[in-house]
Amino acid sequence: MIPKSLFDFLRELADNNSRDWFNANKDRYRAEVVAPISAFIEAMAPRVHAISEHIVVDPRPNGGSMFRIYRDTRFSKDKTPYKTHIGCQFRHAAGKDAHAPGFYVHFEPGKCFFGGGIWHPPSEPLRAIRQRIVDKPERWREAVGGIDVLGEQLKRGPKGFDPEHELIEDLRRKSFFAMYEGDEKLARSKTLEDEVAAQFERAALLMRFISDSIGVAF
Repeated sequence: MIPKSLFDFLRELADNNSRDWFNANKDRYRAEVVAPISAFIEAMAPRVHAISEHIVVDPRPNGGSMFRIYRDTRFSKDKTPYKTHIGCQFRHAAGKDAHAPGFYVHFEPGKCFFGGGIWHPPSEPLRAIRQRIVDKPERWREAVGGIDVLGEQLKRGPKGFDPEHELIEDLRRKSFFAMYEGDEKLARSKTLEDEVAAQFERAALLMRFISDSIGVAF
């Protein structure tokens, strides 16, 4: 489970999003955020590897599966320096960044969500996924059967694909993922790891389809 103190810290950070406050509370951050998230990641490792041995689950607080809390403000009007949520990505071993196929877990005050897929892949793998949907429509239907596929969509069909294709709604997607959204109560419950693992399993066929599309093992 994720302790209440983690959400309390994030609420306070949202009200005091400055370097001075964060530096004064850095020991709390390590104890109340980093430590429980690292423990959660470590606990998830055998569950994730039971689904795929090609997914990296790394509990290290730096360079591991936990995203940095520091925001990239270079191209944003919002210059607050820290994120007010915590994210973990269990990324495919062949991936180098957040745009690789993987599983994701998100915690913020009041809610959590988790699942698997691929978020905003570069143009070449995105086209490969779309092409495989066209070439293997039954495999695609099997992969997404029983789950809701989410992802931002183009207003029109992508260039080079039939705008009247029966799966055009999926071909228009710029991301492909299946998420379950819960609340803070779930995040703080003893069933959290079971619920996360169950959603990862539901998303596994989608992850396999994506991995096959871009030529990596799953």
